[in-house]
Amino acid sequence: MQTKRTRLNPNIIAALFLLPAFIFIAIFIIYPIFDVAHLSTLEWNGISPDKEFVGLSNWKQMLHDTHFWSAAGHNIFIAVFSILIQMPLALSLAFMLDRLGRKTNILKIIYYFPSLFSTTAVGLLFAFIYNPRNGIITTISKLLGGKTIDVLGNPSLSLIAVFSVICWTAIPYYMIFFLAALSGLPMEIYEASIIDGANLRQYFFSVALPMLKNSIKTACTLSLIGSLKYFDLIWIMTEGGPNYSSDLMATYMYRTTFRSRQMGYGATIAAGMFIIITLFTFVFQYLINRNTEEV
Repeated sequence: MQTKRTRLNPNIIAALFLLPAFIFIAIFIIYPIFDVAHLSTLEWNGISPDKEFVGLSNWKQMLHDTHFWSAAGHNIFIAVFSILIQMPLALSLAFMLDRLGRKTNILKIIYYFPSLFSTTAVGLLFAFIYNPRNGIITTISKLLGGKTIDVLGNPSLSLIAVFSVICWTAIPYYMIFFLAALSGLPMEIYEASIIDGANLRQYFFSVALPMLKNSIKTACTLSLIGSLKYFDLIWIMTEGGPNYSSDLMATYMYRTTFRSRQMGYGATIAAGMFIIITLFTFVFQYLINRNTEEV
């Protein structure tokens, strides 16, 4: 006696497999977004059970908050110069290591070391290097007959000092990213270009670079998003100081929320940060895709 087998709709099966992921996204991504939007309409210290509804008052305050917009400007500075500095250096290192072959394996390991260190360790290391009392920079300056150099305590230098550390940790990561992309290029194309009389510079700019455009776009997008939400390294090294000179949106939000106990306004800053990152990313994607289509 044969039994009939009921066959489930493939769409139902796919939905069942995706259901755990949807639940995870709903709990940890979608719900927090709506909760932050709700908190931005309240005045609350995070402890008291009393929550006062203030409507759009927090948003009006943020629009006129010079410290917030200064922090946003610092984020944009880091985002723009991360792409302009990190991408060319990382791509140049990757191309050099790719052309030199296996004999540079030890160099690949050495160059990648900075990306293996934890952010906390890197922040503490460079905070010691920049220390005005017994740091390496001050020590060298005094040996040469100079004076004490307070890099992190100088409002004109603090952001640049932190940005240099960001580059030191990020360039090796993108170097490996581009190295993987270069290793995927067909060797026949390189050999054909050499036979046709092209040198390494001509091969790089005329052959390899156009073939890496998608990888470059991906790396630039990752760098952009990461630069707009930096927090830990800056907080460890300067906490946004001195006098807000190295403050970023994330550090300003953290200080407002958890030190000043302004949960409502801190949520507003977080929501504003989310909007700025989203808009900036969409504009960047539109520009690079439009330039690609025009080419």
